[in-house]
Amino acid sequence: MTSNPSPRFPCDMHSHTVRSDGNDTPQELIDNAAGLGLYALGITDHDITPPLVLDLADGQQVSSVEYAAGRGVQLVLGYEFSCDTWVDDVHICGYGLDWNHPDVLAEVAAAERSKSRAYEELCQRLTEAGMTMDWERDILHYTRPDGQSAVRSPEDVQRKHIFEAMAAQGYAPTWSDAKILVRDNPRLNVQRRKIDPCEAIALIHRCGGVAVLAHPHLIDAVVQVPDRPTRTRDEYIDELVAAGLDGIEVRYSYDKTTYKGTLTPEEIEAEVRRRYAGRVRMLSGGSDYHADHKKGAKKVRTLGERGLTVAEFEEAFAGVAAQGSGLQNSILPAPP
Repeated sequence: MTSNPSPRFPCDMHSHTVRSDGNDTPQELIDNAAGLGLYALGITDHDITPPLVLDLADGQQVSSVEYAAGRGVQLVLGYEFSCDTWVDDVHICGYGLDWNHPDVLAEVAAAERSKSRAYEELCQRLTEAGMTMDWERDILHYTRPDGQSAVRSPEDVQRKHIFEAMAAQGYAPTWSDAKILVRDNPRLNVQRRKIDPCEAIALIHRCGGVAVLAHPHLIDAVVQVPDRPTRTRDEYIDELVAAGLDGIEVRYSYDKTTYKGTLTPEEIEAEVRRRYAGRVRMLSGGSDYHADHKKGAKKVRTLGERGLTVAEFEEAFAGVAAQGSGLQNSILPAPP
């Protein structure tokens, strides 16, 4: 269980597991959500298909959606697409896709290749800048939250793993400070190939899903892309709406991330609602939970601290929860 207080919102549509850069297994995340009494949970790991099946301790395999339902949680499976090679933090959550669609699998493979190459280069540049970061010793070999040594493949590395290693070695106070250090240094901010956000929207639609822009105010207020006119954040997002964006996150844990602005999460919510309500067909919300408390972080996002009410969830995600569930015949264990 997390040390969460009672969640402010019963539906948290943005969370992560060990499949990307979170610290809960999918089963742990579902169990934590159930323990907190959440009504709905969205799993949105970065650049990887969601966990359709859980491997239980007794050796059984069970559909993750059915397992969650047995714990009283509506599970919505998603995929957080890292988009735009030139603009940081453009993330589009696709929910309810056909996870075996060739276009999804091709994008997963492309993201894996681009990430491993770019992140190994980032380690080299950090070392050249006097912050020794060995790809094998510091990144591929790591210590799990339970204290056990483990090895990850190059394709499983996330940038956050490097930021965490930087903090562990004292190059920055926290992983988020390390992210800012890298982001704001042109020499260190290695660009990797990312899918164009408009193409991500088109891919999500081809695969039967809905596309929701995550944390819109993490996008810089002024967007600068090589060989393109300078645009404001609003103009940039307007292009995504014109490309068929289905939804946008209105509630998000900006106060616990690398947000550069001065608005409170509530002020951002009001601004995003004012600008986009009625222009997209659904509004979403979530904590971006990573279970960072397992690594001793003090400024952690907690399940349900941002999200949706049950009525808002039913309005926004009606029909989506059943899509892309990967349901298959399985034996559902009795809830503990």
